[in-house]
Amino acid sequence: MQPRNSRLNSSALRGAVDLAAVKAAGEAAQKAEQARAERARQAAAAEADGSAVAQPVHQLVIDVTEDTFEAEVVQRSTEVPVVIDFWAEWCGPCKQLSPILEGLAEEYAGRFVLAKIDVDSNQLLAQQFGIQGIPAVMAVVAGQLVPLFQGAESAANVRKVLDQLILVAEQRFGVSGPSGGAVAPGEVPAAAPQRPEDPALSAAHDALDAGDLGGAIQAYKNVLADEPGNTEAKLGLAQAELLQRIEGLDLQSVRAAAAADPKDVGIQLQAADLDLVGGHVEDAFGRLVDTVGRTAGEDRDAARLRLLELFEVIGPEDPRVVAARAALARVLF
Repeated sequence: MQPRNSRLNSSALRGAVDLAAVKAAGEAAQKAEQARAERARQAAAAEADGSAVAQPVHQLVIDVTEDTFEAEVVQRSTEVPVVIDFWAEWCGPCKQLSPILEGLAEEYAGRFVLAKIDVDSNQLLAQQFGIQGIPAVMAVVAGQLVPLFQGAESAANVRKVLDQLILVAEQRFGVSGPSGGAVAPGEVPAAAPQRPEDPALSAAHDALDAGDLGGAIQAYKNVLADEPGNTEAKLGLAQAELLQRIEGLDLQSVRAAAAADPKDVGIQLQAADLDLVGGHVEDAFGRLVDTVGRTAGEDRDAARLRLLELFEVIGPEDPRVVAARAALARVLF
């Protein structure tokens, strides 16, 4: 299935939204598809001239370097979640955690791939990921970074984190590894069995696609009344409410008003909504964090709650949301 945040680019709303997370996932998928096509072309050519050789199956645990990161992590993350273990030979806790991760990679039989990065040999990658201490574990799904945890953990705790990662990968990005076995080079993993979609949720999606924002909002609320934890309905509701709020707003006028009067909280909220819809995610978050920092009482609550709503649109595991949450905590406490 496709991630439901692609609903923001539906025909009724085309041109209105360009969320960076959706764009990045699409670009990563396009690169992976091009790579698969090239490998298929090379294999066909080799078979035609009799030089074809058997291709090994990708292992579930791989050593990744700066040279292989794009192919082994970014491109493969469009097909299966890739968990990254940042480690070093001298690190005692790494030697406790690595066998746990490797054992779980075998146990999960292809539902994720474990990429091991030696920080001593790949210092540039460690710097790019902002690694402050090891072991550090992150994941990449559809080209998107998902921070997981730092330090040694028990197998039970790691298993809980992996289960949540796999669920997020399936629900938000439509990415899931094969039910068993490793992934061969160039092979597209078999699709995971899909659960029948809830008719009420389907109706909400259809209303959003049709541009009936009021109907979509009510439909998503109906789903959440029965299933308060439904992630897809929460995302759909946040998107629909965002699009309803920006109807009739003039981008240039709102931005000019926001620049002229930083203390006008209502205008700052509108500007943040328009920033997000235009793909300026960090600008939207930064504007609201600043607004929270310079206000108090009801105004502060309004800015804080709007920021939390926009977090739902982008997704709580997105690194920009993680950074903005930390910034929010600093101004609040």
